[in-house]
Amino acid sequence: MGITIKDWSSADRPREKLVSKGRLAMTEAELLAILLGTGYKSVSALSLAKDILSKNENSLANLAKLEIEDFLEFKGIGQAKAVGLIAMLELGRRQNKLSPKSLKRVSSSQEVYEHMYPYLKDLNHEEFWAIHLNASNSIIEAQKMSSGGLTGTMADVRMIFNLALKKKATALIVAHNHPSGNNTPSEADKRLTKKLKDAGDILDIPLLDHIIFADSVYFSFADEGLL
Repeated sequence: MGITIKDWSSADRPREKLVSKGRLAMTEAELLAILLGTGYKSVSALSLAKDILSKNENSLANLAKLEIEDFLEFKGIGQAKAVGLIAMLELGRRQNKLSPKSLKRVSSSQEVYEHMYPYLKDLNHEEFWAIHLNASNSIIEAQKMSSGGLTGTMADVRMIFNLALKKKATALIVAHNHPSGNNTPSEADKRLTKKLKDAGDILDIPLLDHIIFADSVYFSFADEGLL
């Protein structure tokens, strides 16, 4: 049986600290320790939480990418705790996905990046999204078109523009992520962008940008003059 939070001195108990000082006063390790509840043998939940964060570069973004089997590698974490942590992280992701709905109009690659960030951050696989715009560059809808593996995903030009026509879009922006963290477009990315641009010109639904996400940075084909 691990050391429980109840065994700590009152000054060191993260639950009591949260109640008395509020959530903003909590460190990430303390918040994680509350979720863990216990550590193991002579290792406290806080020490275990610090170890988990340390081995993930103290990055919540890295932590959010972990799967159940990754958490099970830590001594003191069984399946029940691992499932609980995954559920907590997924709730956080879903809450973040609510925020882009308030964004109506985009006029720069930065605004598109901010709109799509909650959808594409922390993924360990590639996803390709189409963002449909109306005549005033307001977002009609952003929709995932495909999901793939670690190194790529398929994007069907016909399906992309078929959906754009159904949504009555007058312009299109596409985006996908690079789980590797490298935002440099591949040759395949460049070929696909050209196909989309050519198809958009024919259908009078111009491709305004293709944005590649890589954690905290992005690449814009429009900004780089490649459209």
